[in-house]
Amino acid sequence: MLTPFTELNKVDYVVLEQMIGWYLKSQVSGLFAVCQSSEMFYLSLSERLQIASFIRKKTDRYTPVIASGHISVKLEDQIYELKAMADTGVDAVILVTNRLANREESDDIWKTNVESVLKEVPDIPLGFYECPYPYNRLISPDLLEWCSETGRFYFLKDTSCNLEEIKTKIKVVEGGDFKIFNANMETLLESLKFGVAGYSGVMANFFPELLVWLTRNWGGKPDRVKELFEFLKVTSLAFENQLYPLNAKYYMQLDGVKILLNSRVKEASQFTPSQKKKVKQFYTLSSKYKKRYHLVPRN
Repeated sequence: MLTPFTELNKVDYVVLEQMIGWYLKSQVSGLFAVCQSSEMFYLSLSERLQIASFIRKKTDRYTPVIASGHISVKLEDQIYELKAMADTGVDAVILVTNRLANREESDDIWKTNVESVLKEVPDIPLGFYECPYPYNRLISPDLLEWCSETGRFYFLKDTSCNLEEIKTKIKVVEGGDFKIFNANMETLLESLKFGVAGYSGVMANFFPELLVWLTRNWGGKPDRVKELFEFLKVTSLAFENQLYPLNAKYYMQLDGVKILLNSRVKEASQFTPSQKKKVKQFYTLSSKYKKRYHLVPRN
């Protein structure tokens, strides 16, 4: 999920409630709150907790809500914020893989730190996010198998962008409740064919209903699936290399959400008229696909 901000750079909870409805009308399977797209590295701890608590309350258990907000450097600070996030009532707390060891530190250190988290954080379902910032630390299949065997982990947002890597990860956790979600559009369709549970990525902040359709129908309508997937791949290449999340906020504006282009990671002034025009063009195209696939407008 994105985070809307007011003109005074405060979290805009009026718009956030509207956004929740925007996502849910698309029939998404769950909401990932307080993640990198939410600008979590630029939110205070109190903001991170209040956002997660607000989203959990407003969804009223209608859909699963998971949240991260796991950004601290020191392990003791991480444990404090993870426990606080667990207290918000979210369905699962998501650990950021690169927080659990420095770039130069070994998997043994990473595992030791995870063990410390498991001892201290209450018995709430946990997951992992291979967040690319500040560096991308992928979980090895061996570590993932160990995590699955603890019985505490249920979710992985995979950012490897590597089909063989994803396939191996699925194999080591099969038979349990651990589910792997792909964040990469280019590999999404093939990964769905060999067991990825779904999509968890930035493009769901543009046209979640198209992704819902793809993930639910990929096995039965090959011609339509191929056509839609080609559109989604091209769009992801355009949008992910543009000024995200400003472009996603602008797309939501076009779709009726009263979100401002304010952000703590990008200046709204950087978003040029030419870039807005590109987003409008893709918005028009996506609207045609929604009509073709008989998807009900949300506004």
